[in-house]
Amino acid sequence: MRSVFAALLFLTATAVVAQGEVHEFRLDNGLKVIVKEDHGAPIAVSQVWYRVGSSYEPDGVTGVSHVLEHMMFKGTKSHPPGEFSRIIAANGGDENAFTGRDYTAYYQKISADRLEVSFELEADRMRNLTLPEGEFLKELEVVKEERRLRTEDKPTSLTYEQFNALAYNSLPYGNPVIGWMNDLNNMEVGDLSEWYRLWYAPNNATLVVVGDVQPQQVHALAKKYFGPLKAEDTPKTKPLREPPQRGMARSVVKVPAKEPYLIMGFKTPVLNSTDAEWEPYALEMLVAILDGGDSARISRNLVRGQEIAVSAGVSYSAFSRLPGMLLMDGTPAKGKSMQELEKALLAEIELIKNEPVSQQELDRVKAQVVAEQIYDLDSVYYQAMQIGILETIGLGWPLLDQYVDKIKAVTPEQVQAVARKYLNQDQLTVTVLEPLPLSAGNSTTAAMRGNSHGR
Repeated sequence: MRSVFAALLFLTATAVVAQGEVHEFRLDNGLKVIVKEDHGAPIAVSQVWYRVGSSYEPDGVTGVSHVLEHMMFKGTKSHPPGEFSRIIAANGGDENAFTGRDYTAYYQKISADRLEVSFELEADRMRNLTLPEGEFLKELEVVKEERRLRTEDKPTSLTYEQFNALAYNSLPYGNPVIGWMNDLNNMEVGDLSEWYRLWYAPNNATLVVVGDVQPQQVHALAKKYFGPLKAEDTPKTKPLREPPQRGMARSVVKVPAKEPYLIMGFKTPVLNSTDAEWEPYALEMLVAILDGGDSARISRNLVRGQEIAVSAGVSYSAFSRLPGMLLMDGTPAKGKSMQELEKALLAEIELIKNEPVSQQELDRVKAQVVAEQIYDLDSVYYQAMQIGILETIGLGWPLLDQYVDKIKAVTPEQVQAVARKYLNQDQLTVTVLEPLPLSAGNSTTAAMRGNSHGR
């Protein structure tokens, strides 16, 4: 029964990925337009992806991409501050934006017959942002408070930030997306103005539309609104690679916290930097074996079985512009030490190195990964997200149609091979949170601040 279920999932996933033809256009100014039809509901998602994020930022202006994202809602010559969001809401849509290491993206979910409204507004702010000083100073304070709430007052996030700063010696992934506080304190509106001029240009962007649309009509609207925008001579990026790590790196973070926390990371390749194309897919399967739900090994063995961890997880992504890491993290159970948790997590890696995963277990996690892909493809938003990420990091959207076949092709021997090759202690970084006592002031401040309030 299990094999039949897995086979059915693979067949279904292949059909889902293939349905809805993708159309690609290129405007004269360099803007790439990608359209995927999905006529399941009369809605459309429009996303503009810029090939710039925190990994592009030089020292001294970290966080500039994220601050600029906030300022993109603060007005153009044609639309005063707040007008963008008001117009989208008045047309029954919703909108937001996000900044990552490798990209900054803006999106609207709107009725398909109102797509033109979205295009007019998005094209306007691509080249006509006004960046008023007063709005910048107010928004900069919002970002600083966001940093305090999401990082400085959150012990696990602060530990993760320090972990990244230790793990990456050369790659800019060592800098936080939100920026270092010193850089935010010294940021000027001129920094944003230059960043905007250099990177927010049609030839450095991809427009992705998924939904109940006709590709030629979308192309015509894109030409009408985005076509007149001028291209920019954007900076050429140099190839970046992390130098070989020649031994384990360790650090300790001491802050007021309720519980200890452990994070470990092994340097691993991604699809843009791998020795062999199958390796990142094998790493994804390795992660699914360890942390693919309640039946996966970490939960079964360490949380419920030995009760060493109150929580633990493993993560990895094959889809980034630069090489990354396979991460393991967790909090020890009451009465268990950090050393016991670390030893237990590493023992799960050693087990995969020494004993190949059974075909039955591998088939089960493959079926689960494929099922998750199917669920994602039910959403026009996530379809657009997948296309936008692949395009912006330089892999191209056709890889989306190949994903299921690549996962299906992974063998137990390949999972064991990547564990042996990459998950060794000379490529390991470990950061431990050692809790200091929580004072009344600490707990009161945290309670009053609550959740962050970024865009």
